[in-house]
Amino acid sequence: MSTKTAPPEGDRGGYRKELGSRQVQMIGLGGAIGTGLFLGSATRMASTGPALLISFAVVGFIAFLMMRALGELVLHRPTSGAFVSYMREFYGERAAYITGWCYWVNWALTGIAELSAVALYVRYWWPDVPSWLTVIIGVAAVVTVNLLSVKVFGEFEFWASLLKVGAIVLFLVVGIVLVVFSVHIGGTGYQASIANLWQNPGGFWPTSDPYVWYGPVLVMSGVVFSYAAIEMVGVAAGEMKNPEREVPRAVNSVVVRILVFYIGSIFLLMCTLPTSVYGTTVHGAAVSPFVTVFSMLGAGWIGNVIQGILIIAAMSSLNSGLYVTGRILRSLGLSKQAPAFTAKMSSTGVPWAGIAMTGAVFLLGAVLNAAYPNQAFDIALEVSAIGTLATWFSLFVCQLRLRRLSNAGIIPASPFRMPFYPYGSYIGLVFLALVVVGMVISGWQSSPDFWGKTDFITIVIGVPVLALLMWLGWFLVKRNVAEHTGGKLDSRWPKLDRNGRPLQDLVPAAGPADERHDLTDERI
Repeated sequence: MSTKTAPPEGDRGGYRKELGSRQVQMIGLGGAIGTGLFLGSATRMASTGPALLISFAVVGFIAFLMMRALGELVLHRPTSGAFVSYMREFYGERAAYITGWCYWVNWALTGIAELSAVALYVRYWWPDVPSWLTVIIGVAAVVTVNLLSVKVFGEFEFWASLLKVGAIVLFLVVGIVLVVFSVHIGGTGYQASIANLWQNPGGFWPTSDPYVWYGPVLVMSGVVFSYAAIEMVGVAAGEMKNPEREVPRAVNSVVVRILVFYIGSIFLLMCTLPTSVYGTTVHGAAVSPFVTVFSMLGAGWIGNVIQGILIIAAMSSLNSGLYVTGRILRSLGLSKQAPAFTAKMSSTGVPWAGIAMTGAVFLLGAVLNAAYPNQAFDIALEVSAIGTLATWFSLFVCQLRLRRLSNAGIIPASPFRMPFYPYGSYIGLVFLALVVVGMVISGWQSSPDFWGKTDFITIVIGVPVLALLMWLGWFLVKRNVAEHTGGKLDSRWPKLDRNGRPLQDLVPAAGPADERHDLTDERI
């Protein structure tokens, strides 16, 4: 049994397909190289030791599975509604509502983390510049770039990603030379060597105080943040000139990115210096481990150049956050699940209202930085990780539903299928659950002060509060959504029994228009 579906235009209508191969490939290459790797890895190396390599490898494998799940969904139907659109198609309106708003909250907090990182970077040079002022300037810059056109966004991301990749490649080359030739690092007394992995204070997997044996597990929520934004290719698919060609390329390259840029960089950093050296501060600002290496080599000017690139990297991630949230909010607005103004588009094909709304929330980062200038980055980073987990969860469950429907012959199979079905998605879901448990444990242990237990508060208090707000929000919008959909709030596809057979027949395509199981309306 099968049915043909016309490509839906609700999430795609009005957009300009102006992202070409050059831009998509570089966005895919540099999209996930951001603050989590450039800055957040420093404190994690200092607190975990070389075993952090295992954390990055495990999360990298899950990220690969997530990207393959995303690739199968995108090639099933490219749309700028991305995760919201797929949850709507496979699980109904309420699931789409929850997914969309969780993703928006995720990027709102991620944006605040990136802005806080920019403020820390700037303080490296100008310690007297107020962090809140840096945040305001940063918001103004990325809002301007996003409001112009998707082509301007694509060009900004292309060059920003090129700089990020260039900085990593420069370090990889230098790091390989240092390790291969066992170079002494300036006058520090340290010598680069692979042996540093097990000669590091506490060994490869330190367990004695101040370390704990399960440290590499507890830091995985922060490592997940390092990979955040890797899924942005799914949102960009709705504005690609040729998603059928570009999406598989971008998704398949994720393995190389993970092995080379993430694991390769962390490996060389650990071989170059003891992990306890990282996580230092200058003028109260955390220093990137890459800057630390070049500074200790006596090449401080290279460290300064990289410090400048780090600002661009953080701005790039922030720019991406505005891009995706503007489009997610428009998808919600078209479905009557967000304020009506969020569906507005500019004459250049930009969802300006959603971008402006997110930009306004980003300004809360100025308040956070004014109150906690030294802790703002870590607070926003850890809290935003739960949103990333929710997004990855939605992709895994949607992939499982898509594959069951295609295996039953109800919808055509995606031309780019996820491997290891169904175990790949199940492994991903179990991992996400374990990360949540780890966040509760690490959060409780992180501080003697209750209000300093950020991760614990996020899960135990923040998640129930967010769930309550979601319930109240759905209660308020449900009537409008029902009117918009003609009362159809569930998935348009039939439920399946344990053997993959439909529990009810599809309504024939020749039936009344309001009863057809098509996906051509704006809800999708």
